[in-house]
Amino acid sequence: MRVIVDSSRCQGHALCVMNAPDLFDLDDAGHARVLADPVPDGLDTAARAAAGGCPEQAITARPRPAVPASPGGRA
Repeated sequence: MRVIVDSSRCQGHALCVMNAPDLFDLDDAGHARVLADPVPDGLDTAARAAAGGCPEQAITARPRPAVPASPGGRA
């Protein structure tokens, strides 16, 4: 999973930091920034909670793109 913060929408409520402190922090202006990209295993639920809890809808949580198989069929 990947999380993206739209800094033009973020108002610094910091709910993302409360929901997922291992994934988000606030920059010097008080806006959210992502600490771990892609989201580490086991933190998907926290990432979705942060995205869903953002009052400005400034956070998007997306599945990690699938890794294509190698041409020989081996990964």
